[in-house]
Order: sequence, then structure tokens, then C-alpha cells
Amino acid sequence: MTEPTRPPDPRPAEHGTPEKPRTEPTRYKELWVEGADGRVRPVDGRTGPTGPVDEGTPAQADQETGADQETGARWYEVRTLDDFVEAAEALGVGLSTQWGRGHLPVHVRHVKHPLAHVEHIGMDWLLVVTPTVAFSEEDRQVSTGSFCILVGPDVVVTVEKGAGGVHDRMREHLTGPSHGRGKGVQHLAGEALFALVATASDVELALGDAVAEVEKIVFEPRRNADPVLPIYDLKREITEARRALLPITAELPELVSGSARSRITFDKRLMDRLVSTVERIDRHLDAHDDLLSDMLSVHLSQVSVRQNEDMRTISAWAAILVFPTIVGGIYGMNFDDIPELHWSLGYPMALAIMVAGCFGLYGAFKKVGWM
Repeated sequence: MTEPTRPPDPRPAEHGTPEKPRTEPTRYKELWVEGADGRVRPVDGRTGPTGPVDEGTPAQADQETGADQETGARWYEVRTLDDFVEAAEALGVGLSTQWGRGHLPVHVRHVKHPLAHVEHIGMDWLLVVTPTVAFSEEDRQVSTGSFCILVGPDVVVTVEKGAGGVHDRMREHLTGPSHGRGKGVQHLAGEALFALVATASDVELALGDAVAEVEKIVFEPRRNADPVLPIYDLKREITEARRALLPITAELPELVSGSARSRITFDKRLMDRLVSTVERIDRHLDAHDDLLSDMLSVHLSQVSVRQNEDMRTISAWAAILVFPTIVGGIYGMNFDDIPELHWSLGYPMALAIMVAGCFGLYGAFKKVGWM
């Protein structure tokens, strides 16, 4: 059975760029097709969500499963950034050639902290690169990654680098009931952005729980662990999360403002909602950071108070021990005219004065809270 070919695009190429032939990517993790109800379904039933699909073509898979590829957008979930570039090449978008050089930032491949990036490629293609964040409960570490979306007339290609779990959340939303949500590539791309923000919200909630646990340690009456190191660790991880999220708020409005030079348009209310959500997450992270700073100040104040209490206790015991030393020093003088020197009760009386003076000082210090 031969694979059906797509008709050539009648629209002229932008900026004098030669039109590239469009084929189907053959290296992807999973291919999904959007149905009439707005939900996506896997096209190739022979592989699971984690299995590679390197044989055959999506068109052949459609014929085997009976998927209707003409009524819905196609979503290619590729495995690596190299596969992402290869898929774009197959679709006619040269991200790695001279025609498209600069569209895929090099720092996405090599730098730990990728920057948010939105670029309209001609009138029919849109590239979105955003950082992702993930939180590990075991070591309370925030890790960053990247998420790339290539949006075309009827196709969306995505790739995720890192442990953000954006693809998992996308599949969860897109395979469930549509609840009146839209359809098409804008729907798929919007779900990807919502999944991205939702994973960031999960990280913020996890960081909030970690801050609450550290707060319990700080205000424990008898604690064995020093909370300074956990506080600084969490402040560093919060800074890591904010550094990944803040650039998104600057780039998301570009999806609306750039619509004049692109056929791919997004609802302004949708983008405003996403931006406000990211800003809310950032405010919560800032509040967590302020709370950690307050906890550090409280801890240092507690340490200072405990040091003062210890110094008062030490001073009180020093005063108690000094009193018998003074009495013994007086009666140890080498004078012949000391009144009690030749008195038979002089020695017991001196001991009694020492004991009575020590107990008197102890009671006085206990009464004022120094003991």
C-alpha cells in the first residue's frame, strides 16, 4: 500500500525563501491525532507511551488503526532535540540549515538554564522554547530542563528535556474529556503551555511544603538539627525556580503581539491567564523566600537569646562560687588580730557563712530567672 502524498502548499514562501517539500517525520516517541471531540488518540497501537516508533510511516499507522487524520491536528512527541530538528526538517522547517539558522537556540542543548524564546518562522510556523522545572522530594532539589514546541498549520511537534513531566500532563489532559475546549494546533499548543505552567505550580506547592517542614524545625522547643543549612538550600532552590519561570512572562505575550505577522494566533485572554498564573506562582515563591528569610532571622535571634541566657547562668554560678572564695580569702589573711582567729567556733561559723551566702545567692538568681 502506498503512502498518500500531501498536496503542495499553494501559499508563496515568505521573504523569498524557497518552499521546502513536506514529508512526515519517521522518528518520534509517539504520534497522536486529534479527534472531532478535541481529544487526542495514539495512532500506532503497536507501541506504548514509552516505546519507540521507527518503522513505517504515520499514514500507514492511520490506515491500520482507522484514525481520521484529515479532521484533526497531529501531535508528534519526539524523543530528543536532534529528533526535534529532524522532524522540523521533514515538515519543511529548516531549523538547522542556513534558511532557518538561529531558530533553535544553541544554548537549549548545552546550557543548564535555557531561556524562554518565541519566534515566528514565516507565516505558518511558530517555535516556542521554554524552561521547565521539577522538584525532587528526596533531596529537595529543583532541576531545570527545556520544552520546545513547533506549531504548524495542522501539526505540533514537542520535545522535553529534563524531569518536568510536561508531556505526561499533556497526555492526561488531551486524552480526557474535552469540556468544550477548542481544537486544532492552537488547542494543542495551549494545552502544552498550560501543562508547563501546571508543572511549575506543582513545584511551587512542593517547595511550600518543604518550607513548612523547615518551619517546624526552627520552632521546635528541643531540636537536634541546625536549620540554617536547610533554609539556605531551600532559598537556593527557590531562586533556581524563579530564574526559570520569570522569562516566560516576558515571552508569552509575544504569542499575541506576533499574530500580525503569523497565521497562528492565540487568544489574548488565554495568554493573559497564563501570564497571571506564572506571576502568581512567582509571588508565592517570593513569599516562601521571604518566610525563609524571616525564619533565618528568628533562628539567629533564638541563638542570640540562648547565648544571653547561657551567659546569665554562667555569671550567676560564677558569683555563687566567688562568695566562698571571698570569705576564705578574708579568714586566710595573716593578721594576729582577726576576731574569730582563736575562737573555737570560728571555723564552723566561716563554713556556715559560705553555705548560707551560696544558698542566698542561688535563691536570688533563681528568683530573677538567671538560674
